[in-house]
Amino acid sequence: MPLKTHADEDPVLNVTSMIDVILVLTIFFMVATKFRDDERKLDLKVPVVSNQAPLSTAPEPKVVNVYQDGHISLGPTPVTLTELTSKLSAAHSQYKKLSVLIRGDKLATHGHMTEVYNACQRAGITELAISVKLDSVTR
Repeated sequence: MPLKTHADEDPVLNVTSMIDVILVLTIFFMVATKFRDDERKLDLKVPVVSNQAPLSTAPEPKVVNVYQDGHISLGPTPVTLTELTSKLSAAHSQYKKLSVLIRGDKLATHGHMTEVYNACQRAGITELAISVKLDSVTR
């Protein structure tokens, strides 16, 4: 059985990497401060705005309901196809990224749904969503 005749050296903490990082950070902050001084020398007054709220908020999506018998409502209000097109056009002119949610009765014909899609297209609406209900049966 070998016996230890010499003592192990104590571990040494190598701080070279930490000094490198501190040096790089010091140089970075010195350079950033120099840029800030150059900006202060500019004789430029930028406008001030309040950050309370955006100028206009995005409107809620318009909801179009298509019933089994073919009549249509925009929200709670019953409309015809021409009224739907004109109201959506007016809303689209105010907000270009207006979205429309189409909720069709499951017994509504494909023809009635297609008429509503065409009315949205004529109004310039490009963001359409179709509402469906997920089946609760898991497979």
